[in-house]
Amino acid sequence: MTGSVAASQAGNAAVMLMLLEDEQAAGILSQLSPDELQVLGEKMCALGDIQPDAINTAIAGFVERTSNLGFATHDRVGQVEALMTRAVGDLKAKHVMRNIAPDRQRPSPLELARWLAPQTLLPLIEGEHPQTIALLLLQLDPDTAAQVLHALPKKDQPEIVHRIATVGPVHPDSIALLEEMLTRRIDESRASTPLAFGGPRNAADIMNGTDKTTQKWVMPQISKRNKPLAKAIENEMFKFEHLYELDQQGMGALLREVESETLIDALKGIAENERDVFLSAMSSRAADGVRDEIAARGRLKLEEVLAAQQRIVAVARSLAADGTIVFGAGDDEYV
Repeated sequence: MTGSVAASQAGNAAVMLMLLEDEQAAGILSQLSPDELQVLGEKMCALGDIQPDAINTAIAGFVERTSNLGFATHDRVGQVEALMTRAVGDLKAKHVMRNIAPDRQRPSPLELARWLAPQTLLPLIEGEHPQTIALLLLQLDPDTAAQVLHALPKKDQPEIVHRIATVGPVHPDSIALLEEMLTRRIDESRASTPLAFGGPRNAADIMNGTDKTTQKWVMPQISKRNKPLAKAIENEMFKFEHLYELDQQGMGALLREVESETLIDALKGIAENERDVFLSAMSSRAADGVRDEIAARGRLKLEEVLAAQQRIVAVARSLAADGTIVFGAGDDEYV
């Protein structure tokens, strides 16, 4: 390939990329080498105004070069599932794919492990190398991983955390070996140890997927039978992170009911970009004041931060119950 031909193709590729949505273009660029990125980047920056004839030439070149190409069938179901997930979200995509490719939807050992209770996971990793345990913990929900780590021998905990912090890129073969280990351990444990599923978190996940009418019927009934259990489920259904979905009007209504000290303690424990959800509902002067107070606040125990966040959640739950604030799109898909 001559330099002029290569340059022409790079120019056409640059035009094609500029025609795509930003996310689509970024996905393609992420697959390129540094040299290819530099060439394309230079071409894209030099394009200026893109005339109709340049667009036609780029598309024609693309059609010509791909007219004799087929599409590989490798992991076609995986490709479709990935597209579905990006289009409608993980939960809905899995539901659709269960109907399209039911055989494919059997959970992998890692997917199964994500649903297991910490006390069930422990026998599965007993005696395993710290690197293996670290890799598994990285696949779990942080709360579950924390409980598993706490239950492991103290002498092993520092090494495991060190490996989690320094694991770096993970080769697919390592994940495959981890899944082989889990498959073997699960098969061994089935004869003697039942797998523990369920719990308040799983119940909350299911309840969050139901409509409001079902929630308003089921939760009071649970409370009549077991009030602490109902409380535990409600706490999982409505977490501090859910407040990030409030619009500015709803956030303003919430903040008017929250004491300043409580807000500062709660925001102290989250990242700065997450604080913006709250601060953007204030005046610039008030937001700057809160930032200053957060910076001036001394170190807080995690339990103090969580307690403050729970107080705000309790206020939000009360406001949501009387219709003052609404989560999600105001439909029946959220608490």
